[in-house]
Amino acid sequence: MNQIIRRQSKKVMVGDVQIGGGAIIPVQSMTNTFTKDVKSTVYQILSLEEVGCEIIRVAVADMEDAQAIREIKKQIHIPIVADIHFDYRLALSAIENGIDKLRINPGNIGSLERVQKIVAEAKPRNIPIRIGVNAGSIHKNILQKYNGEPTAEGMVESALEHVKILEDLNYDNIVISLKGTDVKMTVDAYHLMATKVDYPLHVGITHAGTLFEGSIRSAIGVGSLLLNGIGDTMRISLTDDPREEVKVAREILKSLNLRNFGITYITCPTCGRTKIQLIELCSKIQEALKNVNKPLTVAIMGCAVNGPGEARQADIGIAGGVGSALLFKKGEIIRKVKEEDLVETLLSEIEKM
Repeated sequence: MNQIIRRQSKKVMVGDVQIGGGAIIPVQSMTNTFTKDVKSTVYQILSLEEVGCEIIRVAVADMEDAQAIREIKKQIHIPIVADIHFDYRLALSAIENGIDKLRINPGNIGSLERVQKIVAEAKPRNIPIRIGVNAGSIHKNILQKYNGEPTAEGMVESALEHVKILEDLNYDNIVISLKGTDVKMTVDAYHLMATKVDYPLHVGITHAGTLFEGSIRSAIGVGSLLLNGIGDTMRISLTDDPREEVKVAREILKSLNLRNFGITYITCPTCGRTKIQLIELCSKIQEALKNVNKPLTVAIMGCAVNGPGEARQADIGIAGGVGSALLFKKGEIIRKVKEEDLVETLLSEIEKM
Protein backbone atom coordinates (compact mmCIF):
# COMPACT_ATOMS: atom_id res chain seq x y z
CA MET A 1 0.00 0.00 0.00
CA ASN A 2 1.35 3.41 -0.96
CA GLN A 3 2.01 5.57 2.08
CA ILE A 4 1.85 9.34 2.31
CA ILE A 5 5.12 10.96 3.37
CA ARG A 6 4.12 13.53 5.95
CA ARG A 7 5.78 16.87 6.57
CA GLN A 8 7.96 16.88 9.69
CA SER A 9 6.65 19.23 12.37
CA LYS A 10 7.19 20.07 16.02
CA LYS A 11 5.35 18.17 18.72
CA VAL A 12 2.60 20.05 20.55
CA MET A 13 0.47 18.58 23.32
CA VAL A 14 -3.18 19.57 23.75
CA GLY A 15 -4.03 17.98 27.06
CA ASP A 16 -3.10 14.34 26.45
CA VAL A 17 -3.52 14.54 22.66
CA GLN A 18 -0.40 15.04 20.55
CA ILE A 19 -0.44 17.25 17.45
CA GLY A 20 2.50 17.05 15.06
CA GLY A 21 5.80 15.30 15.67
CA GLY A 22 4.64 12.32 13.60
CA ALA A 23 1.50 11.68 15.67
CA ILE A 24 -1.74 10.50 14.10
CA ILE A 25 -3.95 13.35 12.86
CA PRO A 26 -6.59 14.13 15.52
CA VAL A 27 -10.09 15.21 14.52
CA GLN A 28 -11.54 18.40 15.95
CA SER A 29 -14.92 20.10 16.00
CA MET A 30 -16.54 23.09 17.71
CA THR A 31 -19.67 23.34 19.81
CA ASN A 32 -22.54 25.58 18.72
CA THR A 33 -24.03 25.94 22.19
CA PHE A 34 -23.60 28.92 24.50
CA THR A 35 -20.56 27.79 26.50
CA LYS A 36 -21.97 29.24 29.71
CA ASP A 37 -24.86 26.77 29.32
CA VAL A 38 -22.83 23.98 30.86
CA LYS A 39 -25.48 21.28 30.59
CA SER A 40 -26.09 21.81 26.86
CA THR A 41 -22.39 22.20 26.10
CA VAL A 42 -21.43 19.03 27.95
CA TYR A 43 -24.26 17.10 26.28
CA GLN A 44 -23.05 18.17 22.83
CA ILE A 45 -19.41 17.40 23.58
CA LEU A 46 -20.28 13.92 24.84
CA SER A 47 -22.29 13.28 21.67
CA LEU A 48 -19.28 14.41 19.63
CA GLU A 49 -17.02 12.08 21.60
CA GLU A 50 -19.32 9.21 20.65
CA VAL A 51 -18.70 9.76 16.92
CA GLY A 52 -14.95 10.18 17.33
CA CYS A 53 -14.17 13.83 18.11
CA GLU A 54 -10.76 14.05 19.78
CA ILE A 55 -10.37 17.78 20.51
CA ILE A 56 -13.26 20.20 21.05
CA ARG A 57 -13.29 24.00 20.74
CA VAL A 58 -15.75 26.27 22.50
CA ALA A 59 -16.53 29.95 21.99
CA VAL A 60 -15.45 32.17 24.88
CA ALA A 61 -17.36 35.42 24.39
CA ASP A 62 -17.45 36.62 28.00
CA MET A 63 -16.32 35.81 31.52
CA GLU A 64 -19.23 33.46 32.14
CA ASP A 65 -18.06 31.35 29.22
CA ALA A 66 -14.48 31.32 30.49
CA GLN A 67 -15.54 30.34 34.01
CA ALA A 68 -17.79 27.57 32.70
CA ILE A 69 -14.75 25.73 31.33
CA ARG A 70 -13.86 24.41 34.78
CA GLU A 71 -17.17 22.59 35.21
CA ILE A 72 -17.31 21.44 31.58
CA LYS A 73 -13.88 19.80 31.89
CA LYS A 74 -15.05 17.72 34.84
CA GLN A 75 -17.71 16.07 32.69
CA ILE A 76 -15.96 15.41 29.36
CA HIS A 77 -13.08 13.19 28.26
CA ILE A 78 -11.28 15.13 25.51
CA PRO A 79 -9.12 18.29 25.53
CA ILE A 80 -10.93 21.62 25.23
CA VAL A 81 -9.84 24.71 23.29
CA ALA A 82 -10.96 28.27 24.04
CA ASP A 83 -11.81 30.37 20.98
CA ILE A 84 -11.04 33.97 21.95
CA HIS A 85 -11.05 37.23 20.03
CA PHE A 86 -9.62 40.57 21.14
CA ASP A 87 -10.02 40.36 24.96
CA TYR A 88 -6.88 39.05 26.67
CA ARG A 89 -8.69 38.85 30.01
CA LEU A 90 -10.84 36.03 28.64
CA ALA A 91 -7.68 34.12 27.78
CA LEU A 92 -6.34 34.58 31.30
CA SER A 93 -9.62 33.41 32.82
CA ALA A 94 -9.77 30.40 30.48
CA ILE A 95 -6.24 29.45 31.55
CA GLU A 96 -7.19 29.81 35.20
CA ASN A 97 -10.17 27.52 34.63
CA GLY A 98 -8.15 24.74 33.06
CA ILE A 99 -8.24 25.25 29.30
CA ASP A 100 -6.02 22.89 27.27
CA LYS A 101 -5.34 25.21 24.34
CA LEU A 102 -6.02 28.80 23.24
CA ARG A 103 -7.09 30.01 19.84
CA ILE A 104 -6.06 33.66 19.67
CA ASN A 105 -4.15 36.01 17.41
CA PRO A 106 -1.61 37.91 19.53
CA GLY A 107 -1.65 40.93 17.24
CA ASN A 108 -5.38 41.41 17.78
CA ILE A 109 -5.52 41.63 21.55
CA GLY A 110 -3.89 44.98 22.15
CA SER A 111 -0.55 45.84 23.69
CA LEU A 112 2.51 43.63 23.94
CA GLU A 113 2.07 43.73 27.71
CA ARG A 114 -1.25 41.89 27.34
CA VAL A 115 0.35 39.19 25.21
CA GLN A 116 3.13 38.87 27.78
CA LYS A 117 0.54 38.24 30.50
CA ILE A 118 -1.02 35.43 28.46
CA VAL A 119 2.35 33.86 27.69
CA ALA A 120 3.39 34.11 31.36
CA GLU A 121 0.35 32.04 32.36
CA ALA A 122 0.25 29.65 29.39
CA LYS A 123 3.93 28.72 29.19
CA PRO A 124 4.41 27.05 32.60
CA ARG A 125 1.19 25.11 32.06
CA ASN A 126 2.29 23.90 28.61
CA ILE A 127 -0.84 25.40 27.03
CA PRO A 128 -0.39 25.82 23.26
CA ILE A 129 -1.70 28.75 21.26
CA ARG A 130 -3.24 28.31 17.82
CA ILE A 131 -2.75 31.29 15.57
CA GLY A 132 -5.73 31.24 13.25
CA VAL A 133 -5.66 33.54 10.23
CA ASN A 134 -8.68 33.48 7.95
CA ALA A 135 -8.88 35.12 4.54
CA GLY A 136 -11.21 37.69 6.09
CA SER A 137 -8.89 38.58 8.97
CA ILE A 138 -5.72 39.61 7.12
CA HIS A 139 -4.28 42.88 8.45
CA LYS A 140 -5.28 45.92 6.41
CA ASN A 141 -1.70 46.94 5.68
CA ILE A 142 -1.00 43.49 4.26
CA LEU A 143 -4.21 43.54 2.21
CA GLN A 144 -3.15 46.84 0.67
CA LYS A 145 0.15 45.27 -0.32
CA TYR A 146 -1.80 42.74 -2.37
CA ASN A 147 -4.23 45.18 -4.05
CA GLY A 148 -6.80 44.96 -1.27
CA GLU A 149 -7.61 41.31 -1.93
CA PRO A 150 -6.93 38.27 0.25
CA THR A 151 -4.15 36.08 -1.12
CA ALA A 152 -2.25 33.02 0.04
CA GLU A 153 0.85 35.16 0.46
CA GLY A 154 -1.09 37.70 2.51
CA MET A 155 -2.50 35.03 4.80
CA VAL A 156 0.96 33.61 5.44
CA GLU A 157 2.50 37.02 6.01
CA SER A 158 -0.25 37.93 8.47
CA ALA A 159 0.16 34.68 10.39
CA LEU A 160 3.92 35.10 10.57
CA GLU A 161 3.45 38.53 12.15
CA HIS A 162 1.51 36.87 14.97
CA VAL A 163 4.10 34.09 15.23
CA LYS A 164 6.91 36.62 15.59
CA ILE A 165 5.17 38.29 18.54
CA LEU A 166 5.17 34.97 20.41
CA GLU A 167 8.65 33.96 19.33
CA ASP A 168 10.04 37.30 20.52
CA LEU A 169 8.62 36.36 23.93
CA ASN A 170 10.50 33.04 23.77
CA TYR A 171 7.27 31.12 23.27
CA ASP A 172 7.08 28.43 20.60
CA ASN A 173 4.22 26.19 21.73
CA ILE A 174 2.35 27.17 18.56
CA VAL A 175 -0.10 25.68 16.06
CA ILE A 176 -1.03 27.58 12.88
CA SER A 177 -4.13 27.59 10.70
CA LEU A 178 -4.74 29.47 7.44
CA LYS A 179 -8.35 29.05 6.39
CA GLY A 180 -10.41 30.53 3.59
CA THR A 181 -13.49 29.57 1.61
CA ASP A 182 -11.51 29.67 -1.63
CA VAL A 183 -10.08 26.17 -1.83
CA LYS A 184 -7.08 26.88 -4.02
CA MET A 185 -6.02 29.97 -2.10
CA THR A 186 -6.25 28.05 1.17
CA VAL A 187 -4.27 25.11 -0.19
CA ASP A 188 -1.63 27.47 -1.60
CA ALA A 189 -1.35 29.24 1.76
CA TYR A 190 -0.71 26.00 3.63
CA HIS A 191 1.86 24.88 1.07
CA LEU A 192 3.69 28.20 1.43
CA MET A 193 3.54 28.14 5.24
CA ALA A 194 4.89 24.58 5.25
CA THR A 195 8.10 25.96 3.73
CA LYS A 196 8.42 28.75 6.31
CA VAL A 197 8.01 27.05 9.70
CA ASP A 198 7.98 23.64 11.35
CA TYR A 199 5.02 24.34 13.62
CA PRO A 200 2.07 21.92 13.39
CA LEU A 201 -0.61 22.97 10.93
CA HIS A 202 -4.33 22.81 11.72
CA VAL A 203 -6.01 22.37 8.32
CA GLY A 204 -9.52 23.11 7.13
CA ILE A 205 -11.65 25.09 4.70
CA THR A 206 -13.59 27.72 6.63
CA HIS A 207 -17.28 28.44 6.05
CA ALA A 208 -17.27 25.51 3.65
CA GLY A 209 -21.06 25.31 3.40
CA THR A 210 -23.86 22.92 4.27
CA LEU A 211 -23.39 19.17 4.53
CA PHE A 212 -23.34 18.36 0.81
CA GLU A 213 -21.30 21.16 -0.72
CA GLY A 214 -19.22 21.70 2.43
CA SER A 215 -18.16 18.06 2.49
CA ILE A 216 -17.09 18.19 -1.15
CA ARG A 217 -15.22 21.49 -0.76
CA SER A 218 -13.48 20.21 2.37
CA ALA A 219 -12.62 16.84 0.84
CA ILE A 220 -10.94 18.58 -2.10
CA GLY A 221 -9.07 21.15 -0.01
CA VAL A 222 -8.16 19.22 3.10
CA GLY A 223 -7.77 15.98 1.18
CA SER A 224 -5.28 17.49 -1.26
CA LEU A 225 -3.23 18.90 1.63
CA LEU A 226 -3.17 15.61 3.49
CA LEU A 227 -2.32 13.76 0.29
CA ASN A 228 0.77 15.95 0.06
CA GLY A 229 1.73 15.31 3.68
CA ILE A 230 0.54 18.68 5.01
CA GLY A 231 -1.70 18.73 8.08
CA ASP A 232 -1.29 17.71 11.71
CA THR A 233 -4.86 18.14 12.93
CA MET A 234 -8.10 19.05 11.16
CA ARG A 235 -11.58 20.45 11.48
CA ILE A 236 -14.23 20.20 8.78
CA SER A 237 -16.45 23.31 8.99
CA LEU A 238 -20.07 22.54 8.05
CA THR A 239 -23.36 24.35 8.53
CA ASP A 240 -24.88 21.27 10.11
CA ASP A 241 -24.81 19.15 13.24
CA PRO A 242 -21.16 19.22 14.44
CA ARG A 243 -21.21 15.43 14.53
CA GLU A 244 -21.33 15.49 10.73
CA GLU A 245 -18.03 17.41 10.74
CA VAL A 246 -16.39 14.59 12.66
CA LYS A 247 -17.84 11.90 10.38
CA VAL A 248 -16.60 13.66 7.24
CA ALA A 249 -13.15 14.26 8.75
CA ARG A 250 -12.79 10.62 9.70
CA GLU A 251 -13.86 9.48 6.25
CA ILE A 252 -11.29 11.76 4.60
CA LEU A 253 -8.53 10.39 6.83
CA LYS A 254 -9.67 6.83 6.27
CA SER A 255 -9.80 7.25 2.50
CA LEU A 256 -6.13 8.33 2.52
CA ASN A 257 -5.12 5.47 4.84
CA LEU A 258 -3.99 8.02 7.43
CA ARG A 259 -6.31 6.66 10.11
CA ASN A 260 -8.18 3.41 10.60
CA PHE A 261 -11.75 3.92 11.74
CA GLY A 262 -13.26 0.49 11.22
CA ILE A 263 -15.04 -0.66 8.10
CA THR A 264 -14.19 0.69 4.65
CA TYR A 265 -16.75 0.06 1.93
CA ILE A 266 -16.22 -0.70 -1.74
CA THR A 267 -19.52 -0.39 -3.62
CA CYS A 268 -20.23 -0.19 -7.33
CA PRO A 269 -22.48 2.53 -8.84
CA THR A 270 -25.04 0.05 -10.29
CA CYS A 271 -25.81 -0.47 -13.98
CA GLY A 272 -28.05 -2.54 -16.22
CA ARG A 273 -26.33 -5.75 -15.12
CA THR A 274 -27.48 -5.30 -11.52
CA LYS A 275 -30.26 -7.73 -10.63
CA ILE A 276 -30.49 -7.12 -6.89
CA GLN A 277 -31.66 -4.04 -4.94
CA LEU A 278 -28.12 -2.79 -4.47
CA ILE A 279 -28.81 0.72 -3.15
CA GLU A 280 -31.24 -0.57 -0.54
CA LEU A 281 -28.86 -3.41 0.31
CA CYS A 282 -25.93 -1.01 0.86
CA SER A 283 -28.02 1.07 3.24
CA LYS A 284 -29.10 -1.99 5.22
CA ILE A 285 -25.56 -3.36 5.50
CA GLN A 286 -24.04 -0.02 6.52
CA GLU A 287 -26.72 0.45 9.15
CA ALA A 288 -26.20 -3.07 10.48
CA LEU A 289 -22.42 -2.59 10.67
CA LYS A 290 -22.34 0.99 11.93
CA ASN A 291 -21.03 -0.02 15.36
CA VAL A 292 -18.47 -2.53 14.10
CA ASN A 293 -14.95 -1.12 14.59
CA LYS A 294 -12.93 -3.92 13.03
CA PRO A 295 -10.42 -2.69 10.42
CA LEU A 296 -12.11 -4.45 7.51
CA THR A 297 -12.84 -3.66 3.88
CA VAL A 298 -16.32 -4.80 2.84
CA ALA A 299 -17.37 -4.92 -0.83
CA ILE A 300 -21.00 -4.68 -1.93
CA MET A 301 -21.01 -5.25 -5.69
CA GLY A 302 -23.90 -5.42 -8.12
CA CYS A 303 -22.83 -8.33 -10.30
CA ALA A 304 -20.17 -10.97 -10.87
CA VAL A 305 -18.37 -8.75 -13.39
CA ASN A 306 -17.57 -6.23 -10.63
CA GLY A 307 -17.45 -8.79 -7.89
CA PRO A 308 -14.46 -10.82 -6.71
CA GLY A 309 -12.19 -9.43 -9.43
CA GLU A 310 -12.71 -5.67 -9.06
CA ALA A 311 -12.98 -5.97 -5.27
CA ARG A 312 -10.21 -8.52 -4.78
CA GLN A 313 -8.60 -6.37 -2.06
CA ALA A 314 -11.74 -6.56 0.09
CA ASP A 315 -11.62 -8.73 3.19
CA ILE A 316 -15.17 -9.88 2.51
CA GLY A 317 -17.86 -9.02 0.00
CA ILE A 318 -20.85 -9.98 -2.05
CA ALA A 319 -21.45 -9.93 -5.81
CA GLY A 320 -25.10 -9.80 -6.84
CA GLY A 321 -26.91 -12.21 -9.14
CA VAL A 322 -30.60 -12.92 -9.79
CA GLY A 323 -32.23 -13.00 -6.35
CA SER A 324 -28.94 -14.05 -4.80
CA ALA A 325 -25.29 -13.10 -4.50
CA LEU A 326 -21.86 -14.69 -4.33
CA LEU A 327 -20.11 -14.39 -0.99
CA PHE A 328 -16.35 -13.97 -1.34
CA LYS A 329 -13.29 -13.37 0.83
CA LYS A 330 -10.05 -11.91 -0.52
CA GLY A 331 -11.30 -12.53 -4.05
CA GLU A 332 -12.12 -16.20 -3.43
CA ILE A 333 -15.77 -17.26 -3.80
CA ILE A 334 -17.11 -19.00 -0.69
CA ARG A 335 -20.74 -19.76 -1.57
CA LYS A 336 -23.98 -18.44 -3.02
CA VAL A 337 -26.46 -16.71 -0.66
CA LYS A 338 -30.14 -15.84 -1.17
CA GLU A 339 -30.82 -12.10 -1.42
CA GLU A 340 -33.04 -12.08 1.66
CA ASP A 341 -30.24 -13.69 3.72
CA LEU A 342 -27.40 -11.42 2.61
CA VAL A 343 -27.33 -8.97 5.52
CA GLU A 344 -27.57 -11.68 8.18
CA THR A 345 -24.95 -13.83 6.44
CA LEU A 346 -22.52 -10.96 6.03
CA LEU A 347 -22.89 -9.99 9.69
CA SER A 348 -22.33 -13.58 10.79
CA GLU A 349 -19.19 -13.92 8.68
CA ILE A 350 -17.76 -10.60 9.91
CA GLU A 351 -18.30 -11.64 13.54
CA LYS A 352 -16.02 -14.63 12.85
CA MET A 353 -13.21 -12.49 11.42
